[in-house]
Amino acid sequence: MQVPTMADLTAKGEVPEILFWVGCSGSYDQRAQKITRAFAAILNKVGLKYAILGKEEFCTGDPARRAGNEFIFQMMAYQNIQVLNNYGVKKIVTACPHCFNILSNEYPELGGHYDVIHHTVLLQQLIDEGKIVIKEGGPFKGKRITYHDSCYLGRANHIYEAPRKVLEALDGELVEMKRCRSKGLCCGAGGAQMFKEEEKGTTRVNFERSGEALETGAGIVAAACPFCNTMLTDGVKHAEKEEAVKVMDIAELIAASMS
Repeated sequence: MQVPTMADLTAKGEVPEILFWVGCSGSYDQRAQKITRAFAAILNKVGLKYAILGKEEFCTGDPARRAGNEFIFQMMAYQNIQVLNNYGVKKIVTACPHCFNILSNEYPELGGHYDVIHHTVLLQQLIDEGKIVIKEGGPFKGKRITYHDSCYLGRANHIYEAPRKVLEALDGELVEMKRCRSKGLCCGAGGAQMFKEEEKGTTRVNFERSGEALETGAGIVAAACPFCNTMLTDGVKHAEKEEAVKVMDIAELIAASMS
């Protein structure tokens, strides 16, 4: 798969329409790498001119700030902002709601002003414009699908409709969990919890949330965040339902359904 970098395009005197911010999970986690490849495959197929930073991309600093280390966050943020501004980046897309939130809402105070969109929003736009065409009788037609609202996508940034409209394009049966949209339950990875053990309690948050997904009877749990994907996958495995229920990112569902 050919994925151009900003350095490559700049050397050719070319400017991409959009920068694809891959993020730490999408770069290093083996499961999340599949999401990255699926989304890149979509961008390649629709002919959108994009680029990634590659080795010049560093963590946004979100986990450090959530964990209370403001110094580390600002070091990381200023480094990224310098790289982005040097390339003249104006528009960014990312498949990670954590990256989306911090790039969109917290980088501006440090001098990083960009038009940042989540990949589900871009996918909806591409479907509406007719650039993404779902094949007739695709692999998910008639399948029961439930969608988990990421905290940073939903409650923090009020993006509820775009992911659902993308899923509706698959002609599946979209069923909601009892806690959804503004009342959705966290997957358990927020606030830097992804990188530490939980505090003592009666049950793990991801086990409870996965249980709510399983209660819908859906065969596919759709996620729009690599952290959520990891936590829900672990929850489904804990319930010993991994053979019957698959946790997939929305980009993977679309990539498998394009004509």
